[in-house]
Amino acid sequence: MADLTDTSTESAPAPDQTIRVLLADDDALVRAGLRLILGADPAIEVVAEAADGEAAVEAARRLRPDVVLMDIRMPRMDGLAATEALRAAGEGPAIVVLTTFNTDEYVLRALRAGANGFLVKDVPPTDFLRAVREVAGGESMLSPQVTTRLIEAVVRGDASGQRRQRATRAQTALDALSDRERQVALAIGQGRSNAEIGEELYMSLSTVKTYVSRILGKLDCGNRVQVAILVREATECP
Repeated sequence: MADLTDTSTESAPAPDQTIRVLLADDDALVRAGLRLILGADPAIEVVAEAADGEAAVEAARRLRPDVVLMDIRMPRMDGLAATEALRAAGEGPAIVVLTTFNTDEYVLRALRAGANGFLVKDVPPTDFLRAVREVAGGESMLSPQVTTRLIEAVVRGDASGQRRQRATRAQTALDALSDRERQVALAIGQGRSNAEIGEELYMSLSTVKTYVSRILGKLDCGNRVQVAILVREATECP
C-alpha cells in the first residue's frame, strides 16, 4: 500500500482562506522539515504527505490542493511521471519540483511537462514559503537567471533539425498574439513577474493577469515557464 498521510479536515480547496499544500517526497525527514517550515505561515496548510508518485497523484486528485511540492526521485512513480499524470488530467495544482541538483536534466523535463518551477532542497526556509505563495498566485518559481539557463539548456539540447521545427512552430504560435499580448509574452520569456511586467508596460496587476491567462490559452501552454520556452524557441532557429 502506498505511504500516504492525510491530515486534511476538508475535501474541497479553500484558496481564499488558506493555501493548501501536498508534500510528495520519499524521505520522511524531508517531509517533516517541510511541514515545520510551511507551518510557520498561518496562511499555508499542509493537507497531506505522500512518499511516492502514485500516492501523490491519488492524493492530489482526491484533495485538490493548491500547490504540490514534488520530489523528482521517488519509488513506484517518480516526480516527473506524477507531474505528467496530473497535467494530463487538465486543470490541477501548481507544482514545484524539488531536487538536490539545480542542473538535473529531469528538472528540464518536469518544466516541459507542466511544473511551475523548481527548488533545490538546500535553499533557505524562506524560499519554500515564497515558492508556495508565488505559484499559488499564478507566478513561476524561477529567477530570471535560472529561467534563462534552463530555457537555453532546453532549446540547445535539441538536434539542429528539431530546433528548426520547434522554432517554426513557436514563431507561428506567437504570430497569433496581438501586439500587446506579444509584449507580455516576451516579458514572461525574460523571467519578469506580473508586478515587473505591469511596471514596464504601464498596466495594472489585474490587467497583466488577464493578459497572461489569455496568452496561456492562445499558446496552449500550461504555465509561464512553457511560455518562456516557446518565446526562446522562436528566436533560436539555427
